[in-house]
Amino acid sequence: MRPSPGSAGYGSPGRGGLLPGGGWRAWLDPDMPRRLPHERAWNVAFRTLHLMAFGALLGGHVWAVSPERLVPALWLTVATGALLMGLELWKSVQWLFLGKGLAVLAKLGLLLCVPLFWEARVPLLLVVVALSSVAAHMPARYRNYSVLQRRVVTAEPDPGG
Repeated sequence: MRPSPGSAGYGSPGRGGLLPGGGWRAWLDPDMPRRLPHERAWNVAFRTLHLMAFGALLGGHVWAVSPERLVPALWLTVATGALLMGLELWKSVQWLFLGKGLAVLAKLGLLLCVPLFWEARVPLLLVVVALSSVAAHMPARYRNYSVLQRRVVTAEPDPGG
């Protein structure tokens, strides 16, 4: 069901989504998020691999495993994280401006600090874990809040009005 203009639906109300003439803006931010076949299964698979790889990476840093032995876990973490972001961005680039997307960008920022502050890598990685947990379990009104639209946006309009 497509949100009516002015509703709290996903994307900007009244634009043509992926209709001809919608242009790049409509492709980047469709009225309704795009879907992939078996999207949920892909998301669960990538997230599971991501958590396993990051857990190995974090544990390796906590227990002072040599950095070269952690490279496979690092690359698997990066690859699965990129795939998870890709799934979200395929739906709509709007995701980057929602609370949940901003939390991911904050985590990426913290992770980019690791090479710069190598001695503080374990606390930085633990903050990433804490931010991940909070972001994954915060109320929908924060996860789905758009800083661009300054309101909560959802994939489906609220049936209660």
